[in-house]
Amino acid sequence: MGRWPTGAQERLQEAAIELFTERGYERTTVAEIAKRAGLTERTFYNHFADKREVLFPDQGRFIAEVCEAVGAAPAEQSPLDAVLAAFTATSDWFDQRRDASQRRRHILDAHTDLRERERAKMAALGEAIADALRTRGISEPAATLTATVSVAAYQLASARWLADPQHATLGHHLHTSFDDLHRTARTW
Repeated sequence: MGRWPTGAQERLQEAAIELFTERGYERTTVAEIAKRAGLTERTFYNHFADKREVLFPDQGRFIAEVCEAVGAAPAEQSPLDAVLAAFTATSDWFDQRRDASQRRRHILDAHTDLRERERAKMAALGEAIADALRTRGISEPAATLTATVSVAAYQLASARWLADPQHATLGHHLHTSFDDLHRTARTW
């Protein structure tokens, strides 16, 4: 048996999203989240530094997987295409959590401090991608520029995915957003 209850992180995240939706982010405590999940506050803090972090549970793993895929991309693949492929490789995980992602998005959109936290997370993603590109031999400013526009295209794809009444996959929206980026770059 593991040190922490199986699925604890997922249970805490689901409980938090439910409570934030029902009661509001500010009026929900860590103790209430833990209780709803059937866990202790201590277990909550074993998984998350604070209440805000429960909305970003897999950010470190996501960044690591994206950067690993960028680093493993074929040498002949363009930097932008390598990042697109890396994002696309992670998209099934998000597709399986669409409903929770939509509820999470509504919570983030309603709170300035959470949006600021999200911006910091996206900046960290961009920095990590730029590092992965530099490790791949991409020089500056190309590495930073590619990472920055890739994160912007990712955010656009994510917003389109969450708003899509046809429920197209995140991968579909990633390809559409990166195609839009390619077209825009050619018209500058």
